Amino acid sequence: MGDFGTGTISRDLERYWARLRGKEDPFLKIGETNDRTTSGTGDVVWSLKDINFEIEQGDAVGIIGRNGAGKSTLLKILSRITSPTTGSVKIRGRIASLLEVGTGFHPELTGRENIYLNGAILGMRKKEITRKFDEIVDFAGVERYVDTPVKRYSSGMYVRLAFAVAAHLESEILIVDEVLAVGDAEFQKKCLGKMGEVSKGEGRTVLFVSHNLAAVSTLTSRSIYLINGGLDTFGNTPQVIDRYLTSKVKDKGAYVAQPKTGHPNITRAEVIVSEPDLTHMNGKDLFIDIDVMSPHPVEGLVLSLQIMNEHDVPVVYTYTFDNDNISLQQNGLSRLRCVLPECRLYANVYYLRLHLAETKSFTKFEEIDRICEFEVVMPNKMIPWGWQKDVCVYTENFKWTELP
Repeated sequence: MGDFGTGTISRDLERYWARLRGKEDPFLKIGETNDRTTSGTGDVVWSLKDINFEIEQGDAVGIIGRNGAGKSTLLKILSRITSPTTGSVKIRGRIASLLEVGTGFHPELTGRENIYLNGAILGMRKKEITRKFDEIVDFAGVERYVDTPVKRYSSGMYVRLAFAVAAHLESEILIVDEVLAVGDAEFQKKCLGKMGEVSKGEGRTVLFVSHNLAAVSTLTSRSIYLINGGLDTFGNTPQVIDRYLTSKVKDKGAYVAQPKTGHPNITRAEVIVSEPDLTHMNGKDLFIDIDVMSPHPVEGLVLSLQIMNEHDVPVVYTYTFDNDNISLQQNGLSRLRCVLPECRLYANVYYLRLHLAETKSFTKFEEIDRICEFEVVMPNKMIPWGWQKDVCVYTENFKWTELP
């Protein structure tokens, strides 16, 4: 197993010497909370801390949280790739892991050789691997290149074969990270179906990390929610997802930030709704005001805006690029307004995701997520079965005619 280094050989030796003498690790004392949004005084943080949970055989468990919350680190510890600094992990059964593109693959070996190599690592006999071989290749859809070194595979082909190997070889525990996002939509659907089959049909344990909450909700019965390296919630998936969505909202209605001196940034965003209590009536104009501060001239500065629903699915997307009425190139403050005429968002809760970047060098200055939450309500029309939540995401006055 691996271990997290301290950054220098002298510190590693100091840690090792302390352990030999039975003393506490000297670098545990200076660890700070793993919060990427704040600056710290030390150079050592807790990637994970005070994590404690138990998973039963055959459970399908989702692991969710913001970027940097510790999800991938947790999976590496459970996969025995990295050992915990303190504490212990007790696992019963063989583990097949797919944590990143190429996990467990040797780039110089062919796809065929890597299938046998992975099976051998899991403790399978050659006859067992041969029995599964055709099924693995068929699922991955790489039969033409199975005797080609995997270093020549595209990232999508790599993931296809890696997932097929992990899912089909006879392990008791399957661990899958967000790596499936590399594959195309058809393959992602195929993978989710296979994981459901592995969990429900074969009684194997599945741990699944994803930002796709719909997939987590469909596949898993229980979920873990991590915040800044700590365990916030562990329970039924619908309750955990609800907790995750609720806690992610930064500001309701308006967002305000201090100007930064080093690069352009968004200093204010506000949704101007038509009704009280941050509600907006479907069919009325929706206004979104955004302030951008640029401490120095930036050519090709672009602001993009997404309206997201409560399941983290984007339903509206727009940006300022090539808009003759908008200029974000000057030095100083730019005040912008985006208008959705007769906004047809369906009844639900929504929020904004903003992205500020420069197009020529593809430099991203800022990305702000889950701000300015608001709710859309429908006109009070007496339709007994109408205006149900999640029926659709956008409405329009469609024209119907009766054919002769």
